[in-house]
Amino acid sequence: MDKIQLLYVENVITRKKAVVHQTLSFFMRVDNVSYDKRIDVLWAGEDGVWQTLPASHHSKLEHNQEYWQAQASFQLSPVKSLPGNIQFGLRYQASGSEYWDNNQGLNYSSQADSGIKVACAAPVLNTGFANKLDEGQKNVPITVAVDKFTEADKVTVHWTTDNWRHTHKTPCHFKRTYWDKEALSNARNPNQYGVAIWKGWLRIGQVFRLQYSICVERNGQIYWDNNHGKNYPLSREPLKVMILNLHCYQEDNQDYKLSQIAKAIDELNVDVVCLQEVAELWNDGAGDWESNSAKIINDRLTTPYHIHTDWSHLGFNKYREGVAILSRYPLIKPDAKYVSGSHDVYSIHSRKVVMAQIKVPYIGRVNVFSAHLSWWEDGFAEQFQRLCEWAEAKQSAQVNAALLCGDFNITAGSTGYHLVVDAHQYDDQYLAANSQGVFEKIFMVNDPYWQDYPTDDYRIDYIFLNKTSELRVTSATVLFTEQDYGRVSDHCGYLMIFEPK
Repeated sequence: MDKIQLLYVENVITRKKAVVHQTLSFFMRVDNVSYDKRIDVLWAGEDGVWQTLPASHHSKLEHNQEYWQAQASFQLSPVKSLPGNIQFGLRYQASGSEYWDNNQGLNYSSQADSGIKVACAAPVLNTGFANKLDEGQKNVPITVAVDKFTEADKVTVHWTTDNWRHTHKTPCHFKRTYWDKEALSNARNPNQYGVAIWKGWLRIGQVFRLQYSICVERNGQIYWDNNHGKNYPLSREPLKVMILNLHCYQEDNQDYKLSQIAKAIDELNVDVVCLQEVAELWNDGAGDWESNSAKIINDRLTTPYHIHTDWSHLGFNKYREGVAILSRYPLIKPDAKYVSGSHDVYSIHSRKVVMAQIKVPYIGRVNVFSAHLSWWEDGFAEQFQRLCEWAEAKQSAQVNAALLCGDFNITAGSTGYHLVVDAHQYDDQYLAANSQGVFEKIFMVNDPYWQDYPTDDYRIDYIFLNKTSELRVTSATVLFTEQDYGRVSDHCGYLMIFEPK
């Protein structure tokens, strides 16, 4: 197929409280030729002046394809008329190349207030669909454009909230006109394009995700719009967790790097941040809150998070060194305790962990631990055992997951690493997200072919998720490299995304 293809254009005029608006919507399918791309709608109204309207990414499709959309709204005023009838084409620029869908050089057209014009050969088309569920949303509107010549007898939305283990069916209802009554009196070209509009509402309540497809029945024949076999998925915002060892104020350009960390948290919309080697000035053991590196990062966020931090020992002979949790959501029953045998603040082998419970919307309660444990030869096994016992004591029927996050000072594949995963209590989420099939082969099948797989993996920072968790990891990426926000520590950071199973 072509690199870019128009699916439909919508051209609607409405009048509310004597204010007249015209809204233009363009929906298209594109090949994902490059990450760095630009897609525009070049259009002109009745004044003949050509304008450029940028499109934005809507959602992923299949086979490396994506949906994109562009929208614009105009208000009638004494000094400015509405665009009225329009003509337009689609332009796609990527990797030094340019692709067009302009109706084979003739341009597309859309008459003022004509509703939806379907440009692809489809007897049924889902239009105006959302790509996510908003906070507080309990209903999903469905608009189905059916070719008038299909003359549907029945339109039904088939949907599920549990990956089709259970199915719901919601009927759609035929709208004789696409427009509201007030706008209809001013419509110049009602039903010009021969598209019948059916509407339905899915009452979803508090679910995290759903999938749906649309079935049209006519004279015993069935037509489907199931998003090319992928169904239409919608979900709430997932849980995003970042981990990073801050290197205890040992970085050059330290102030700039703390700002870069705050910038990443803001731009990546991180929900929970677990930090290690958090430092503040020693001040004869009394500390200095204003110099606390986790506090400084938090203060530089657009909206400061809830923060919980504590320290373990004297670091680099001048800092109180510890760990911290920053959370978008309130911290429930924050706690801290030593997991090392030593509680001596002058010993680097004294290790304290902080934890808090977080109630994540549509996901539930999650226990989060921020840890910085010792190397294997310095007491890792003892410390990890105490951490697990503490996490188990904090577990309850109301807690959906436990996340052990931070710097564990054990390389992947090492003796300490196998102590963790061979216990079959916690799983390495970075490996689970990025090594499809390998995870099971290393730790479940015990296939000798895969035994050496992690030996070149030098990670010592992890998120371990308990196996009884009701969450699953969907992605895990490395942060703070030369390719994103730059190096900010002697450690990389990691961002992992979680959803309900």
